[in-house]
Amino acid sequence: MARIKIDLPEAFSFSTSLMVRITDLNYGAHVGNDTVLSFIHEARVRYLQSLGYSELNLEGVGLIMADAALVFKNEIYYGDQLLISIRAVEFSRVGFDLIYKMEKKPADQPLILVALVKTAMVCFDYELKKVVSLPENAEKKLTL
Repeated sequence: MARIKIDLPEAFSFSTSLMVRITDLNYGAHVGNDTVLSFIHEARVRYLQSLGYSELNLEGVGLIMADAALVFKNEIYYGDQLLISIRAVEFSRVGFDLIYKMEKKPADQPLILVALVKTAMVCFDYELKKVVSLPENAEKKLTL
């Protein structure tokens, strides 16, 4: 079976921390793919806010997630402190990809890679219900 491969950028432009709550666990007593998507959604909102944007206002246009890919590297458990790093890459006329590196920080140990995620973000006019061009100023800010 072919595996998904997510190439990491050399550096990340934003990082944020999240604590795993008891309600984040699935029946296997660990974090599942649906919760990882929730974590990266929270991280993405924080990333956009750090640039003065939101998912509904990126220089006047909205964003919509066109697809997502997740690669699990280690399990995530209740109480884990997560560090999620983000970088915008692969810009096109109408959007860009976001690469997320998710790590956990056990007490007195180095960071452990737990997941890699890639999402395709497309500029979208929610009023007209159509894809629109990526604003030039947004691309400039996202590439920093």
